[in-house]
Amino acid sequence: MSARKKEEKERVNLEKLTKTISTLDTIVKNRDIQRNTRNLVKDVLATLKDEKSGTITVKAANALSMLDGLTQNRQMESHIRTMLWQVVSTLESIRE
Repeated sequence: MSARKKEEKERVNLEKLTKTISTLDTIVKNRDIQRNTRNLVKDVLATLKDEKSGTITVKAANALSMLDGLTQNRQMESHIRTMLWQVVSTLESIRE
């Protein structure tokens, strides 16, 4: 892969990561959401923001793993579940 294509891919992945972090921040700031859900989302945010956890693709994979069980929670509000599915979709599109 040429250097230009690689830089473009990295830029697109960074934009997707920024969008994901923004959506998760919105969820965390919503006080109408159950505390355990907010805490799990905070953990996902910490994983995505951690500079030491590797590349963007590694961060995305780790976050996806954490979100897997969270999206299956039947007690979660439907609009929050939809937002999390959007986050999952965005994270899945992050590739090397």
